[in-house]
Amino acid sequence: MNDRDHAADTNKLKETQMDKEHLKGGAKEAEGEVKETVGEMTDNKKMQAEGKMDKAEGEARKTAGDVKDAVNK
Repeated sequence: MNDRDHAADTNKLKETQMDKEHLKGGAKEAEGEVKETVGEMTDNKKMQAEGKMDKAEGEARKTAGDVKDAVNK
C-alpha cells in the first residue's frame, strides 16, 4: 500500500466514524420522538420526559459529529 492509498483509507475511516455519530444521534432523536408521542397519547409524563431527554441526547450526538467534521477538515 502506498502513501496515497493509506491516506485515502484513513480519510474514509474518519468519515465512517463521523457518520456513525450522526447516525446514532438521529436514531436517538427518533427514539425520543416516539417515546414522547406515546407518552402524550397515554398521558404518561415519565415517558414524555424520557422522550425529551432522548431527543436532547440525539441532538448533542449530532452536534458532536458536526464538531468532529469541522475539526478533521
